[in-house]
Amino acid sequence: MLSPEAERVLRYLVEVEELAEEVLSSKRQIVDLDTKRNQNREALRALQQDLSLSEDVMVCFGDMFIKMPHPQTKAMIEKDQAHLDSEIDTLRKQLKLKVNRLFEAQGQPELKGFNLNPLNQDEMRAVKVILKG
Repeated sequence: MLSPEAERVLRYLVEVEELAEEVLSSKRQIVDLDTKRNQNREALRALQQDLSLSEDVMVCFGDMFIKMPHPQTKAMIEKDQAHLDSEIDTLRKQLKLKVNRLFEAQGQPELKGFNLNPLNQDEMRAVKVILKG
């Protein structure tokens, strides 16, 4: 049997490893979803360049191709793109919390500037007005 001190250290190491694994898993998920989002962007660009809206297009689902109407395909990809964007945003917000928990478990201070949010359009306009003088 381990001494109480050794058990405490082991529990601490297990907790830190689990938190680190969650962070890495979330990062991997974001990368995978971003790859899919880029593929969707490529597909939308190809559909925009193809001006024959009346013809059906071939769409790859997994390992099979299906012929679908051009407008329906574009709408489906745009809907998927919006879903991917929201899922990536959610994962990024969760990742910030997971990283903070990991630093807390390691006894390190919280990252400075990690919880920053981008400016919205109104805020950007106000900044531009202030900078122009």
